[in-house]
Amino acid sequence: MDMIRQAWRCSIVLALIVSVLTAPSIAQTVRIASKKFTSNVIMGEIAHLWLEQYDLTATHQAQLGTTRYLWDALLEGDIDIYPDYTGTLLEETLVQMNLEWSDLDSVLTTFGFGMSVPLGFNDPYVLGMKEARARELDIHTISDLARFPELRFGFSNEFMEREDGWPMLRITYNLPQTQVRGMDHDLSYRGIESGSIDVMDLYAMDAEVIIYDMRPLEDDSAYFPAYEAIYLYRLDLHERFPTVPGFLDSLGGTLTGDIMRTLNTRVVQDRVSESQAASEFLGGEFVLESQIVLREETMWSRLWQHTTEHLILVVISLVAAILLSIPLGIIAAKRPRAGALILGIVGVIYTIPSLALLVFMIPLLGIGGPPAVVALFLYSLLPIVRNTHAGLVSISPPLYESAEALGLPAMPRLFKIELPLASQSIMAGIQTSAVINIGTATLGALIGAGGYGQPILTGIRVADTGLILQGAVPAALLALLAQGVFTLAERVIIPNRHR
Repeated sequence: MDMIRQAWRCSIVLALIVSVLTAPSIAQTVRIASKKFTSNVIMGEIAHLWLEQYDLTATHQAQLGTTRYLWDALLEGDIDIYPDYTGTLLEETLVQMNLEWSDLDSVLTTFGFGMSVPLGFNDPYVLGMKEARARELDIHTISDLARFPELRFGFSNEFMEREDGWPMLRITYNLPQTQVRGMDHDLSYRGIESGSIDVMDLYAMDAEVIIYDMRPLEDDSAYFPAYEAIYLYRLDLHERFPTVPGFLDSLGGTLTGDIMRTLNTRVVQDRVSESQAASEFLGGEFVLESQIVLREETMWSRLWQHTTEHLILVVISLVAAILLSIPLGIIAAKRPRAGALILGIVGVIYTIPSLALLVFMIPLLGIGGPPAVVALFLYSLLPIVRNTHAGLVSISPPLYESAEALGLPAMPRLFKIELPLASQSIMAGIQTSAVINIGTATLGALIGAGGYGQPILTGIRVADTGLILQGAVPAALLALLAQGVFTLAERVIIPNRHR
């Protein structure tokens, strides 16, 4: 069991190396993050470019997830700044404290957080329908929905659970609908367009409201509060980067609703990047166009970056899995009782949904590369352990007897006879783990690990099939390449007599 503990420690150390390989020094970098929708990503990029105008080193991890996820990351010190909304803080994050607007600053201070001056636009939740469908049913307000219990609702997964979301909205308006499902917010628009759902939750600033010809329904019971856009930041920035809070406040009042909706449209409809949209805003609003040096990114430069990030995740997690899995497989083959336990544990780990496994790592290792590496490492164990075990237990008993007759001790027998005979099975397990690992690593983008999942997430959000393919096709090609490399390695490493 000492071998197992040493291998586990080794895998953790390897995972932590990712934070050194993929991230600048925390002490010298302002770490900005944003939620998984276009307005928030643009706001994150505005802060990113704005701070860099003052010779500050800043990073932006976009599309990191839901409100609770970013709040916890800020609390743990994994990030320094993220864009949020006053209504979300009052009605969701801090709802149990029953706060008023005037209490917000002082209560945030108790968490070690500060709040910037409001940026200038309100982005409330709104329920919406296709204009033609709403006109057909003569629906103008949320209250009108109560007359049509057969309507199908499709809400974002976060809205389904939020304190200011569907549960209390349903009670407030006494809505009778039972066909209510949770889904990705960006995919809800596709559901509306195809006719598979009738009503969805909108963000008021969504460009898709116009693009998809949506009718926002009047909140006639004033259920939704004001959602004024602000930046939430850690107060220790005053010590590390004293000028940053003031720079954020200087953006106050400049980002109006009309401007925000225009920026969203530039990204969603005109297919410009969030960085470009943010640059256009800063150049137009602050006459800084000549000072803003936007890093030129081509498809090939992005592909190189995503490939590098993806390979780091895959190689480190796979090497760590091999280091642990082969010893575990040997123990499982040599000690049947321990083997049943080992195979059972790695089997249970493998059945955990990969996204859940990624999220489970966050409280231990924060966000970014390390939790993704450890989750991928755990997910890679089963094929190698099982194939190592199967390869050893399938060795013909007469071969064991011959080795014993020659007087070979246990360890030389293991390395000179048993493992070579089981090598083809072991290589097959490693190959399977590598292919699965490459595909699963695309989910790492959801927790800020980058890789091929980043263009896939962005493509889903802005309905750009080309962007999705920029992540999906290289991931598939890398999996095929890995399969070919391991097939070739098997021919080179394993002698013909063992194949």
